[in-house]
Amino acid sequence: MTDTTPAPEPAEPTAAEAAEPTVADIAEQKQVRLDKRERMLALGLDAYPVGLPITDTIPAVRARHTDLEPDTATGERVALAGRVVFSRITGKLCFATLQAGDGSRLQAMVSLAEVGEDELARWKEFVDLGDHVFVEGEVITSRRGELSIMVSSWAIAAKAILPLPNLHNELNEETRVRQRYLDLIVREQARQTVRARALAVASLRSTFASHGYLEVETPMLQTMHGGASARPFVTHSNAFDTELFLRIAPELFLKRAVVGGIERVFEINRNFRNEGADSTHSPEFAMLEAYQAYGDYHQMADLTQEMIQNAALAVAGSHVVTWADGTEYDLGGDWDRLSMYDSLSAAAGVEITPETPMAELKRLADSVDIEIDHPLPGKYVEELWEHFVKGGLERPTFVMDFPVDTSPLVREHRSLPGRVEKWDLYVRGFELATAYSELVDPVIQRERFVAQARLAAGGDPEAMRLDEAFLTALEHGMPPSGGMGMGIDRLLMALTGLGIRETILFPLVK
Repeated sequence: MTDTTPAPEPAEPTAAEAAEPTVADIAEQKQVRLDKRERMLALGLDAYPVGLPITDTIPAVRARHTDLEPDTATGERVALAGRVVFSRITGKLCFATLQAGDGSRLQAMVSLAEVGEDELARWKEFVDLGDHVFVEGEVITSRRGELSIMVSSWAIAAKAILPLPNLHNELNEETRVRQRYLDLIVREQARQTVRARALAVASLRSTFASHGYLEVETPMLQTMHGGASARPFVTHSNAFDTELFLRIAPELFLKRAVVGGIERVFEINRNFRNEGADSTHSPEFAMLEAYQAYGDYHQMADLTQEMIQNAALAVAGSHVVTWADGTEYDLGGDWDRLSMYDSLSAAAGVEITPETPMAELKRLADSVDIEIDHPLPGKYVEELWEHFVKGGLERPTFVMDFPVDTSPLVREHRSLPGRVEKWDLYVRGFELATAYSELVDPVIQRERFVAQARLAAGGDPEAMRLDEAFLTALEHGMPPSGGMGMGIDRLLMALTGLGIRETILFPLVK
């Protein structure tokens, strides 16, 4: 057999190896690689071929050849491609570790005996770390048992003009979010997060399908922003010569679909809110909303728990998920349902009801140094609840029955005056989802919109406007319904323990 001496075991990086390249280093490497590209073209070699005779993939080859003895020749010939992430050159034998998109790796061995002097010299001259290369040859194991391809022919599949970052060091967060492609190349957690998101979204769609829901798409450019209390992004349509808004929620259009007879409907798509960005908020985010005719907020709680638990099974294989820091979090069982007013009263040591005067709410807020500048008593109740109760929630919890004045699209509670049939789901200390028994009475909805319009006229940038087109739809009759919304990015936060910028593939950054 030809010499199959493997590359040595990776050693601790030297100081020079661990140092990140400077701007000057990168510029020099770029020029060297551009020169190689020119020499390749002059020799008639394509640095970016349009197609290659690939017959296999690195993960498939690894799956077929497990537990082979060292120094084994399988007799199987394959042709595949991968990115060079490690390279070692000796006189008559070159080694390269090729990496597939999923992070799996395979060693390529380029020997003088197999490819000849010219091709070995070309490999040494033209192949750099970061290049995509095509290799064809026999699957073997080296004398150390490393699964490898003994290369008989090869070609550059895509020449990398810029070098990879130093693989001995972790990428800093700035690089991870600004150059996510590098993060995906070098960090397994980044690749796992992308796969987890895809599995979770597929699971959500599967759960909806099992309950007879239809998926639709609604406008992202809207003439009237609504469906949530949030500051919108504003733009202008040249074609229609009118002001438009990037949607803050799909709610009002999905409800139109229910009016039209699509009685179980959902959408997974982007929302845009022109507000702050932090560890749980992004100006652009993925949102799930769903509506069910003849349902209410209790049924939506059951559905939401089922969806999230199914997503956990799809991603982690269990209702107990393991976060990036190693913490285990249990999403299983039936989740608690907690009254907002009752839990606040118990935690604050004073009874708080929808009839509690604003002056008393302000005194309570002042006593715990909470600054609230808002005309609605319900806003004080919600802020006080977050102060007194939110931090003590450990298990997933539905917080039920919100103040009526902060929920303009929600039906009043059927038995508790001053409250609405709304819940927020808290997981990991943040709000993950919300649901309503929907307000379908067009007369009351108009009154709520008028109240919101007064707030907007008073300078509240988050208040809704009076939406006549939506009210016209509602006046045609919307059946009693339950509706829910959940952030997809936040769902991934709950499943992985990561911050929101890690769960979004390409987050918006300054």
